[in-house]
Amino acid sequence: MSDFEQYLEQIRTLTRDVFIPFEPQLEADGEVPEIIHQNIRDAGLYGISIPKQYGGMDWSMEQQVRLTMEFTYASSVYRSTFSTSIGLCSQALLDFGTQEQIETYIPPMGRGECVGAFCLTEPEAGTDAGALQTTAIRDSDHYVINGNKRYITNASVAGILMAMAKTDPNAPRGQGISAILVDPQTPGIKFTRMDNLLGQRGTVLNEIEFTDCRVPRSNLVGGEEGLGLRAALRGINSARTHVAATAVGQATRILDEAIDYASSRQQFGQPIAEFGTVEAMIADSYVELTAAKEMTLAAARKFDTGTIPTTDIMAAKYYASEMVSRVADRGVQILGGKGFVENNIITQFYRDTRLFRLFEGASQIQQRNIARALVRDRQ
Repeated sequence: MSDFEQYLEQIRTLTRDVFIPFEPQLEADGEVPEIIHQNIRDAGLYGISIPKQYGGMDWSMEQQVRLTMEFTYASSVYRSTFSTSIGLCSQALLDFGTQEQIETYIPPMGRGECVGAFCLTEPEAGTDAGALQTTAIRDSDHYVINGNKRYITNASVAGILMAMAKTDPNAPRGQGISAILVDPQTPGIKFTRMDNLLGQRGTVLNEIEFTDCRVPRSNLVGGEEGLGLRAALRGINSARTHVAATAVGQATRILDEAIDYASSRQQFGQPIAEFGTVEAMIADSYVELTAAKEMTLAAARKFDTGTIPTTDIMAAKYYASEMVSRVADRGVQILGGKGFVENNIITQFYRDTRLFRLFEGASQIQQRNIARALVRDRQ
């Protein structure tokens, strides 16, 4: 058995023996317990995408996808604790950061000692990243940051913020945007936790207000202004691939739970799993799940060739996120009234997975961008 297969089995065991048994407590408390955080650190999950020279495991994208499909067989809230570090922040920093920035932040990110928070979305700029209004104005050897960010995962528990801001307010729309590393303890930062969530209870989600926040010029990612959206897209492509894999992991669990329930639930003297309509829902869920899994693995393999397959990643993220919502809906339907009235894992995942069609690019944006890319390639 290869080193990776051994590690994959370790994560499979951790998921079933530790993560899943803690799901009821996670849902009741709305918080990931410290014992889970420590298990995640001890298992090396913060380091799955980090190069070995910086203390990580340096697994390929295909291997990261397979790992994600395993650990997201449990609640995807666990993944949220380290997702911003393994994808959005670390990959943007590895590709665009200065050597000093990489050596300062990547090793502790890989150990889980420094959580990264990716600060792009604003009240008036989400999908339309070019419309962001946060500014970072040069003042001698510092930048002064002013503006607001919204829906930022892990911001208030982060060791470092990667903030996207306009360093050239007079630049045309979508230009003059830079990525700046910000210590969360810097004066002029206010965090507000967003707790009233439809699902993903236990995820740390914040609004951030920057008011005359002074950051050293050396914190400019790459040491060059204007790299912000390119760096952001690098992180987002990794994150979208991971989200597609997460949708597969969640759908696998939902389908297993639905089959178990349908096999034990008796109506009219037989298990409901033997009813044709229930069989159809199970079959459709399996077929769509299998398709999403293969799409995601195929995109990951292309990623590993050295060229980021942006269109394939968008397609996998779009299809997988829509798929898991359909599988979750069928799961609730199979449960019947139990799915609406009683708290259970299928109902919980039904709420949790709704987010996947919104973040890292909403489904409608993926549709638009996929179509435009295909048309452009034919011209």
